[in-house]
Amino acid sequence: MELNSEEARQTPRVRLGRRLRRLRERRCLSLRQLSERVGGYSHSYLGRVELGEQLPSEALVHTLDEFFDTDGVLAELLELAHDTLIPDYSRKTVNKEAEAERIQVFNSSVIPGLLQTPEYARASFRRSLLGESEEQINERVAVRVKRQRVLDREQPPYYWGIMDEAALKRPIGGTQCMVTQIQHLLQFSTRPHVTVQVLPFHKGAHPLLGGALTLHTMSDGATIAAVESFDSGAPTETPRKVLELTQRFDLARSLALTDDESFDLIHKYLKEYEGEDDS
Repeated sequence: MELNSEEARQTPRVRLGRRLRRLRERRCLSLRQLSERVGGYSHSYLGRVELGEQLPSEALVHTLDEFFDTDGVLAELLELAHDTLIPDYSRKTVNKEAEAERIQVFNSSVIPGLLQTPEYARASFRRSLLGESEEQINERVAVRVKRQRVLDREQPPYYWGIMDEAALKRPIGGTQCMVTQIQHLLQFSTRPHVTVQVLPFHKGAHPLLGGALTLHTMSDGATIAAVESFDSGAPTETPRKVLELTQRFDLARSLALTDDESFDLIHKYLKEYEGEDDS
């Protein structure tokens, strides 16, 4: 996809919107006419996309690329726009996610991102991203859901997720949201390439309190590590630092319940939330 100098200075979402408007106008179509031609997506929705106020869904972009015969140009712009929704400090790690042979994650306060339901992710974003509109939050949820497809591939990476028990105890999004989230977590934990463990409260202190750690093992054996807090983080590939962070992960894993014990504890929390929902 080649861009002129003016386009290169614009954000991806603005470039996408302006490109769509030019394509529409070349066909001499109004927004309402385009809406009718592409399966009933509302003209107001298309208008917001053209103005850069809202990102289109992947389904809409696929439909538009086919309708205008643009060889995936709009899809490429959407990919770039999605990339800007990922914090700078974690972008490199996230971009390597799809290439990883093994993904290991520890999270001390919430369910790991690749195991979150859309509702749980949305509720978490609402509380943590101050000042963002509902549309902006929905865009971030869409990016997270898209990332989760890595675990649905025919040959997915090995995934090892450890969470502090606090992630189960804290009712993010309310009781019904937690019921759905924990059901989803239990279903994922039965997949052959997925291991889920819980580090219980009674084990006390551990080397990853208050943060999140991600380790990506690549096909050449190299490991990329990333440490995150609520609004900052840093990736590293320095061998000594990666070794230190891997040791921290291994120590946390040694304190966690086994996968069977973790399944039982997660199921216990499900029953508690279901009981609250019925009351």
